[in-house]
Amino acid sequence: MLEYSKDGITISLYLDTRKRLTDGRYPLKVRIGYNRHRKYYPTGKSFTPAEWEALPNTKTREATATRRDIENSYKHIRDIADQLAHAGTFSLHTLNVRLRGSAITTINEAFRNKIADLKQKGRIGNMENYQCTLNCIERFAGGYIPYNAVTIDWVERYAEHLRSRGLAQTTISIRLRTLRAILNDAKAVGVIKEGEMPFGRGKYRIQEGTGRKMALSMEQLGAVVRYTDEVRPATLRYRDYWVFLYMCNGINVSDLMRLRYSDIVGGEIYYKRQKTINTTRSQKDIRVAITQPMVEIIERWGNPPHPDNFIFPHLNGKETPLEVRRKTQTLLRHINRAMAYISEKLGIEHISTYTARHSFATVLKRSGANIAYISESMGHSSLKTTENYLASFEQEERQRNAELLTKF
Repeated sequence: MLEYSKDGITISLYLDTRKRLTDGRYPLKVRIGYNRHRKYYPTGKSFTPAEWEALPNTKTREATATRRDIENSYKHIRDIADQLAHAGTFSLHTLNVRLRGSAITTINEAFRNKIADLKQKGRIGNMENYQCTLNCIERFAGGYIPYNAVTIDWVERYAEHLRSRGLAQTTISIRLRTLRAILNDAKAVGVIKEGEMPFGRGKYRIQEGTGRKMALSMEQLGAVVRYTDEVRPATLRYRDYWVFLYMCNGINVSDLMRLRYSDIVGGEIYYKRQKTINTTRSQKDIRVAITQPMVEIIERWGNPPHPDNFIFPHLNGKETPLEVRRKTQTLLRHINRAMAYISEKLGIEHISTYTARHSFATVLKRSGANIAYISESMGHSSLKTTENYLASFEQEERQRNAELLTKF
């Protein structure tokens, strides 16, 4: 009835007799063939073999309307396949993404599809980021936001709305980058054109947040390491975890929990950052030289040494991604509460797991380490991210140097 063949792509109608429906008919599908693989898309129609064979020659009004509906379904898929083939980007995956995306008409629906996709892939942290952004957007503009409503002016008002709610610039930039990612996905599948994008050169530019002073001095770090507490001994366990985060290149809690003894090779720990494992083209191992204090922390709180064991006893390897996320958040809260208590006792400004990571970077910078080395040690994708971490240190240096000018 309808056939298409171009550049190794074949498209045809297919009565799928592999599974009969409850009414005795079989579903009619559009079959795509490419590189010896096939994919099937429903047309919403079903026939018996006899009905399907007779349809091209049936003259009734109902049959004519049915043929028109089938042709429209077929043409929609064929036109998109043809566009992708012409652009040299055809694959069954890109066709599937394009077909799925072309049916979406609102930002809200695009976000929900993305959230469902991230959940299915087990990328729970990223999923929560998209959910938070969707919540913010719907609080600002409601539950029905067409793509064409998101103009430069709309984005400016949305950013001002976030500022009016007291969000830090770093958080605002995250929310805006997430929105931009959704729009980029829509542009990639042809839902919106480049000229309709509100972000980019000559349009809205996302401001980056500036680093806050979160690093500890060597004197403060020493006080934390030497801290003792006979009244709350459990606090010392989470203090030790914090020290390990600091010494392990500022590793985050999610990666700490995933460390196994098999990651220790030749006196070094090798690991990849979960945060960026799905967002960078190439993943390099972060290598950490194990020091004696780290060995002692492992001996105090770790699992028995075995290649298959996690170093620290918080995961068993059978958890779902959601369960891993919950356990990570639980341990994160325990560490942060313990460190808030210790910082109050020591008279130090609030200490958290972020402080451990910032302190690692800043101590190396103060010791004269090259910023490229610091960036590699922390698993950053760019030097710009590392420079942002070190912004507060640079401000301290400028202040000290300015004061030197008046020491006559």
